[in-house]
Amino acid sequence: MNIIEGKLKLEGNEKIAIINGRFNHIITDRLVEGAKDAFIRHGGDEKNLDLILVPGAFEIPFALTRALESKKYDAICCVGAVIRGATPHFDYISAEATKGIASATMAHNIPVSNGVLTTNSIEQAIERAGSKAGNKGSEAMVTIIEMLDLYKAMDK
Repeated sequence: MNIIEGKLKLEGNEKIAIINGRFNHIITDRLVEGAKDAFIRHGGDEKNLDLILVPGAFEIPFALTRALESKKYDAICCVGAVIRGATPHFDYISAEATKGIASATMAHNIPVSNGVLTTNSIEQAIERAGSKAGNKGSEAMVTIIEMLDLYKAMDK
């Protein structure tokens, strides 16, 4: 049986974008740092890494669609943080951000990762932005690095 899977390696010429929803920037800045670190650690060249900033998670799908349509990127890593509050706003924003990212991804043949946190508390967000639960921005970048290599392997 042939097993086709991606490896965690970049050749150094891949052009990747990170799209970051700035709202909750204390959390999202750490997610961006984690994504950038993973990109460089796996062979990426920092000059091939763009950071696209949007106001919040709700705006990520719009910027993602534009970035995908530009055909400038080999992969796109989305990060943001939606933290539950006292109103149903959390439910609407997290659902629309997730659906929007999935919808834009399915319409294009480019790896996209969803590193948008949806947490019940600020403490949970801190844990996922580099504390005891790791850094989900780093994990989102590692996902697209593996998917990029998988796409190449599937073309052989």
